[in-house]
Amino acid sequence: MHTPPRGLVYAIYYTALAVIAVPVNIVAIVILSRGKCGLSRCISRYLVSMAATDLLVILTAVILNRIPAIYFPGNFLFITPVCSFSIALIYAARDSSVWLTVTFTFDRYVAICWQKLKAKYCTHRTAGVVVSTVCTLGCVINIPWYFLHESIYVIDNVPWYCKRAGILSSFLLWKIFDWTDRALAPCLPFLLILTLNALTVRHILAASRARRRLCSCAIGDRQRDPEMESRRKSIVLLFAISSCFILLWMPYVVHFLLVRFQIGHAINGYSDPRFILMESANMFQMLSCCTNTFIYAVTQNKFREELKLLVKFPLNASHSTAPLRKEQIPAKKSASRSV
Repeated sequence: MHTPPRGLVYAIYYTALAVIAVPVNIVAIVILSRGKCGLSRCISRYLVSMAATDLLVILTAVILNRIPAIYFPGNFLFITPVCSFSIALIYAARDSSVWLTVTFTFDRYVAICWQKLKAKYCTHRTAGVVVSTVCTLGCVINIPWYFLHESIYVIDNVPWYCKRAGILSSFLLWKIFDWTDRALAPCLPFLLILTLNALTVRHILAASRARRRLCSCAIGDRQRDPEMESRRKSIVLLFAISSCFILLWMPYVVHFLLVRFQIGHAINGYSDPRFILMESANMFQMLSCCTNTFIYAVTQNKFREELKLLVKFPLNASHSTAPLRKEQIPAKKSASRSV
């Protein structure tokens, strides 16, 4: 049951999350779209798409769902048809965000480990096709969520709030759909990201050892190798990506497993430990919409330079358009007469 969260902790958390996540993702979209961060067009397209889907998750799940439930309970957003549509949008945005992370990880795996395939796959056009396919499938697969809910209350013939229809528990097709949904996000992405990162790191380590032996024989052990430094940074970045994704989505997986394998898992109020676990899982899951941009983009030096220019732009614009003081106005030169 999609019970609205209540309490000071939820109010502060979701408000702060919206205040931080919305401008962070908008700034990332603006800066990366300019193409001045030293990244290829392929990588930039993935990063812009990831920031856009993360922004959609915040808009649908936080601003249009969690925050109204806390501050404005009983508004039109919680009429059952509107609520069902909102839930379908949340799942579509979530799945698109998760699978774009997977496809970007696969793109980097191909770029590092398969040099022959890199020229054909790691292109701007291929990235566009992949992003479009992922987002389209994310929307199509989650259409059933609109039809799988029923109202909790009916007041003056108006259905309010959403819960999963009780009749669904007796249908095998629903159980298959529910398990498939959990497998697609985030269980299968977990395995894919871990596997791809492990293969990529193994390839980088093997190539680094070979290069270190070659360099030590050629120029001595004490000589610094810029290529080795770059690969070391790549390993750190890959571990950061996988660790952040797994840590923030792990509570969601734990909650899913507990609910599926225990008997009598109905939630009884906001103080129920199962509700707290469920809402904590949602909080960590939505927090991941703030971290992808930092991990993939903010760590880049040129991105930080563009961010500084973006922050300084309003100040420079206001300074250039400010009226000149009297003493700043240059005196007019008197025309000289010819004698």
